[in-house]
Amino acid sequence: MKRYKVLTAPQKSARKFIFQVILLICFFFGTGIFSVVLADRDQGKTDNKAEISKLLSRLNLDAPGLEKVKASAHDPALVAKELLTYYRNRTSVKHPVDRSARTAMRGKSASEKDIQIANDALKHIFVGQPAYPSHFVGDDINWATNPYPDKEWIWQLNRMSFWDALGKAYWHTGDEKYAQEWSAQLLDWTRKNPRDEQHAYAWRSIEAGIRGYRWTGLFQYFLESPHFTPEVLVAFLNSCHDHSTYLMTKYSKGSNWGLMEAEGMAFIAMTFPEFRDSKKWSEEAIRRLNKEITNQVYPDGHQRELAFGYHMGCIGWFMRTYELARLNGQPEAFPPSYIKIIKKMCEVPMKLAFPDGSTPQFGDAWSGAPGQYYKQLREWAKLFNRPDFLYVATEGREGTRPDSTAYVYPYSGLYSLRSSWNSDAICLVLKCGPDGGGHSQPDNGTFELYAGGRHLMPDAGSYIYSGDPEGRRWFRQTKVHQTLTLNGANSAYSPQLLLWNPGKDTDVLVVENKSYPDLVHRRAVLFVDKKYFVIIDEAIGTGTGDVDLHFQLAPGAAVFDNSKYSVRSDFKEGWNVLVQMAAQPGLKLEEEQGQVSFVYTKKEPRPAFRYRSAKSQSSPGLRFVTVVVPYQGTLPNVSARVIGEPSVGTSGVELEVVENGVVKRLNYRFRE
Repeated sequence: MKRYKVLTAPQKSARKFIFQVILLICFFFGTGIFSVVLADRDQGKTDNKAEISKLLSRLNLDAPGLEKVKASAHDPALVAKELLTYYRNRTSVKHPVDRSARTAMRGKSASEKDIQIANDALKHIFVGQPAYPSHFVGDDINWATNPYPDKEWIWQLNRMSFWDALGKAYWHTGDEKYAQEWSAQLLDWTRKNPRDEQHAYAWRSIEAGIRGYRWTGLFQYFLESPHFTPEVLVAFLNSCHDHSTYLMTKYSKGSNWGLMEAEGMAFIAMTFPEFRDSKKWSEEAIRRLNKEITNQVYPDGHQRELAFGYHMGCIGWFMRTYELARLNGQPEAFPPSYIKIIKKMCEVPMKLAFPDGSTPQFGDAWSGAPGQYYKQLREWAKLFNRPDFLYVATEGREGTRPDSTAYVYPYSGLYSLRSSWNSDAICLVLKCGPDGGGHSQPDNGTFELYAGGRHLMPDAGSYIYSGDPEGRRWFRQTKVHQTLTLNGANSAYSPQLLLWNPGKDTDVLVVENKSYPDLVHRRAVLFVDKKYFVIIDEAIGTGTGDVDLHFQLAPGAAVFDNSKYSVRSDFKEGWNVLVQMAAQPGLKLEEEQGQVSFVYTKKEPRPAFRYRSAKSQSSPGLRFVTVVVPYQGTLPNVSARVIGEPSVGTSGVELEVVENGVVKRLNYRFRE
């Protein structure tokens, strides 16, 4: 006889509950509700079959090496695998990131900073505009994150500089976690950022161009990883095609944006010639670069925006596509004149940088770190056979000393006067050039002074691009530069070089700028005995009101002596500078607000002052004579005055200069 177990009341209740759950599951499947739940879970995922089909329509399947890909086109899963195998085995295309060097680069690919950025990226802590702290963008990445008021952060977030760090960290360590995370982020970004109005933050043409260039290098870094799956390849290539198609419709003529647009398109086209449209993209990119190198670079070799960092960036944007074309057997893509212009551009960091390798921060520029371009100068010394580049890059240990200490850029309006090629040399760089566009400032006549390893009279810089419009406007005023204003108004761009006469003992530079409709500012600079400067400023014309001559010093203490119309820095060690103007009736010395920015988003106070003189309708013009004396140790005793009473605006001036009781006469004259 069978025995049956008698269930307790709680057991009966539990069994009933389980039975009800089973019935509900069956109901979900039967009515399709469970399908909806699954669909919600997979919402946003791409249809990989459709993506593969789209990619195949974009490829030239008759290209050499794609035979197996073409033969398997009927099978989406297989064709993607065959395409990945093809790219892993392909050797016909060369790239600056050389996959064959991967093993040799183990332990040599990444800096400590790269590793830190990569490790942060694993946790979705991303770099946007690098002047700001990195920021967590969510476990489910929000590519529209912008934790700061500056739009530059979100724009640069979508340039993904941290992906480069992931690539370098992967080669450096061999750790698959970096490849796995990059692959996941690539799929995430391409899925979440279609090119439409809602995602405009990610699709400015400058970001698209930067990604086009960078992504081809990332392809090289990660291609061998098992995490670079067929799905990743399909998403990657489709997005590259989308980028190039978009960039074909964008051409920012006359702007550095145009170079980045062309570079991104060129790198995609040359790295992936399998695309049906690659030849068209490549030809258009090369056409633009060949055109822009003459549109954007003055005959003297400086890029038209007249901001040092952008000039250096343009060298890279012009050079990299040229080198990629040569790597891939297309030397005829660029004429000999193209590389000659680049060579001339490469002279700028030798001729216009300060003795420590930092640079003037005119316009949207920052002085940067000492020696910041020495690595490039070393490379260019070898490429162009320039021992003078090598001399500068090695601080005189190798190569040949440059043949001059005075350089003129007459089209760009940039001039450099230095005492020697020693590390403690005195150096003044003056700007009086054409309108450089949005990255330029109305500052013609201004200068920067460096001596003894110190920026004694730096340019104000630019502080910020976005997020603080009032702050940006402040740094773009004429009156916060070392130049002349009428009634405090911003000046126009209307420059002219009147005299350039470097000499053995004294260099002479005379420029002028029609700063206002009724007033011209003429500035003569005499570098006396390669030790100090005598500056003659003239306000010529019928304009009336307050004529101010503005000067600013480096951050730190300053000593004002109104009885002598002098101001000097007061560093307890190292070099200082004395600024002193010759007395004249009605002259006033007044302090002004001074600020300087050496780093994006950072600003600090500094001594600033003006010499003011009123100009009436009856006055044909005003003249100011100033000595600017960099010195170490004892305060120098230097003065200067104009001999006689030559009219303001005359083509020649004779001066008496007294240095520690020793009198000398100097003069300059130029052709009317």
